[in-house]
Amino acid sequence: MGFEVSDELLGAFVPILVYWVYSGIYIPLGSLENYRLHSKKEEEDKNLVSKGTVVKGVILQQVIQAVVAILLFTVTGDDSGAAAGPKPSLIVLARQFFIAMFVLDTWQYFMHRYMHHNKFLYRHIHSQHHRLVVPYAFGALYNHPLEGLLLDTIGGALSFLLSGMSPRASIFFFSFATIKTVDDHCGLWLPGNLFHLFFRNNSAYHDIHHQLYGSKYNFSQPFFVMWDKILGTYMPYSLEKRAGGGLEARPTKEFKDN
Repeated sequence: MGFEVSDELLGAFVPILVYWVYSGIYIPLGSLENYRLHSKKEEEDKNLVSKGTVVKGVILQQVIQAVVAILLFTVTGDDSGAAAGPKPSLIVLARQFFIAMFVLDTWQYFMHRYMHHNKFLYRHIHSQHHRLVVPYAFGALYNHPLEGLLLDTIGGALSFLLSGMSPRASIFFFSFATIKTVDDHCGLWLPGNLFHLFFRNNSAYHDIHHQLYGSKYNFSQPFFVMWDKILGTYMPYSLEKRAGGGLEARPTKEFKDN
């Protein structure tokens, strides 16, 4: 008899594996200076935390995330055999994905924005993430554990519950959300990147937020920019060639003149 892993366990641990595999792909790509949004030297000089500390912080968050996911699947699981029923259609799955994306974006926008405007929360919690002035891929989930719980873990739980998706569907949704989050923090603008083609919320957009002048703008994550647009926190930018090679995301002249 073969060993079978449940969808619940896969839903808890596959996104973690995806995080390290996908962010690992970006490690050698970081040497492509012409596609970097900041130089390698800036990454070394401006960031206020070591990469070893970042790895430990991410692993801690992922442990908490996995525990909460397993508890959530256990509480919401159905032992009556409903899981053996008909599989949802592609239309149903697409609707569930869209609802989950909307819920996750809405939760994270307002929580993220509040953590910037509340001085106590920013100083003691959210500032930990902003120690990465120059973001890189495997630092995407480097947060204070409480922030990771509030923004990512609870936000993910709400998107799972309100969308009505199954544990199996959640494997794909949270793996996709993980890839998108890593990509937004990769610090690169690579040609042919499909995320840049289909999403205005991308690595350059989020890089603006990590700079001092953009810390009160571009709160949206990880998918759409709608709440920034609606609530006036959207900072438009242009990509310019950086002196010495590479690219730089800069606020547009029209925005600076306002």
